[in-house]
Amino acid sequence: MSKIRLMAHLVAGYPTDDLALTAARALVRGGADILEIQLPFSDPSADGPAIQTACTEVLSRSYKTCDGLNFIKAVHKEFPDLPLYLMSYGSLVYTPGVRKFCGMAADAGVSGMIIPDLPFDADEGLTEACGENGMINIPVAAPSMSAARLSKLTHAGYRYIYAALRTGITGSDTLIDKATLDFLAQVSAGGSKVYGGFGITGGAQARALCGFVDAVVAGSVFVRLITQNQNDGTALGSAVEAKARELTGYSE
Repeated sequence: MSKIRLMAHLVAGYPTDDLALTAARALVRGGADILEIQLPFSDPSADGPAIQTACTEVLSRSYKTCDGLNFIKAVHKEFPDLPLYLMSYGSLVYTPGVRKFCGMAADAGVSGMIIPDLPFDADEGLTEACGENGMINIPVAAPSMSAARLSKLTHAGYRYIYAALRTGITGSDTLIDKATLDFLAQVSAGGSKVYGGFGITGGAQARALCGFVDAVVAGSVFVRLITQNQNDGTALGSAVEAKARELTGYSE
């Protein structure tokens, strides 16, 4: 079986910038094709306990948006050809001004934005500002959307759509069943490529998804490994790389 494409999620600065960079390197060694780097946020609406706790710990150090962008810049410097997507929430983007924020993100090396609480049809100009800065906006589709609204999104001309594979928050295992695959078919109906995630923790789930998405998305599983190994950078890197290889089927 060919390698499975993986978008791997990291929280900028967690547990430190140095260890987050160790994790990023391990993800790349393990075959990650895209890194989705989250700017820590105090009141996330989609993140489960692992990511919420990570964000809280980073913010307790008075970590700022500029610190997160500097972390992304460091990752981009080391891996200049690796797509980096910035994940955050609307208030962080809106506060400095959407265009200004997008300019700062692009300067840091970001190639795409995932802002789950900005609706695709009321995005405060995010899609336009991304385009002006050579980035893409990647809206989120959820199974809770009405059929009419989902169809409107999927036919709106986005290059990529992030499909949340279930309702609720991230972190719990997701069963990949017929309803999941039917939802993915709906999301791809307008010609957009699809990233599928929420609750992906193991290789069996990734293999079940890989024929239906452009990339499998995994996040909380990596954040938990980082938390468990944060006192030993070598062990952290090994654990994260091994999990990435499990999800991607990647071997050198």
